[in-house]
Amino acid sequence: MKSRSTGIVVGAAAASLVLALTSCGSAKQSTGSASSGSGTASGAVKVGVLLPESKTTRYEQFDRPLLESRIKELAPNAQIDYYNANQDATLQQTQVDTALTKGNQVLVLDAVDAKSIQASVQKAHDAGVKVVAYDRLAQGPVDAYVSFDNNKVGQLQGEALVAAVGDKASAGKIIMINGSPTDPNAAQFKAGAHSAIDGKLTIGKEYDTPNWDPNNANQEAAAGITAIGAPNVVGVYSANDGMAAGIATALKAANLSVPLTGQDAQLDAVQRILIDTQTMSIYKPYKPETDIAGAMAVQLAQGKTLGKDLVPTTVTSGSGQTVPANLITPIVLVKDNIKSTVVADGLYTVAQICTPDYAAACTAAGLQ
Repeated sequence: MKSRSTGIVVGAAAASLVLALTSCGSAKQSTGSASSGSGTASGAVKVGVLLPESKTTRYEQFDRPLLESRIKELAPNAQIDYYNANQDATLQQTQVDTALTKGNQVLVLDAVDAKSIQASVQKAHDAGVKVVAYDRLAQGPVDAYVSFDNNKVGQLQGEALVAAVGDKASAGKIIMINGSPTDPNAAQFKAGAHSAIDGKLTIGKEYDTPNWDPNNANQEAAAGITAIGAPNVVGVYSANDGMAAGIATALKAANLSVPLTGQDAQLDAVQRILIDTQTMSIYKPYKPETDIAGAMAVQLAQGKTLGKDLVPTTVTSGSGQTVPANLITPIVLVKDNIKSTVVADGLYTVAQICTPDYAAACTAAGLQ
């Protein structure tokens, strides 16, 4: 089914990208002497980077190398210790302990479970170690937070789904497949999506998906299709692209071609958008986010106070702390702006996207 959400992004996407890149530029300007790599009075900058999992391709492919590159750009002699928790909250707590033992001055932390990591954040705080909550807002005394406007992400997804379903809204129901109940971002995506969907589309079945697992999402979609009846399914809300892959398989098995949302602009999702098996994704430019997080980490390691250019706003965490924050505006990704977003930004090359199976679709979309 062809996407009808293209209009959402006209103008807004360009403005959002400019804002994101401006934030990135501000981060660079704010570092001042950080670019000299002088470190702290006690020696080199020491940063622990703790990411949550590897099933979602972004973390190893983009977040990790971009974070490490940014930190090294600002502090060439920095010691960077990297940890991936493989979606195991207990393992991540152990990794925080290891980072503290290694003498890391700052932790860039993307929490597996925002609530259960609170004790580890408190332990870091008590040891004088700063914590930058990256992409997900951990509970506890976090020093800074960088992410995207997660409620807006869900709202944009919901609006795109409503537009794509169009006049078929009264003919059936949608399935909602949300993210992990332990991820605070998932709750914000869900709330934003409901703000756009409620009253416009009828939700037949709704699921919260442990660990954002694509296999779970596939099973949930199949169960939802069975419960509602395939002829009565008019669309599916998926909170991210990883789950959308599993959902797309379930839709194909049921011989259904209906609007399907996503998030993260994964390569396979871009390809699904080209062949109309996924309607849209949310593109969250990783470099502005990693640039800001890296600048936060280096400045905090150097004992500096973060300025308004890095933390222009505040958010309240699940444990009630007011946290200085930088929230970047997300971008709706549809077929018509693949070239001007993920290709123009260097996320993927045309050759990576337009493999033989997608060559005809790429030509039709003006990519080659």
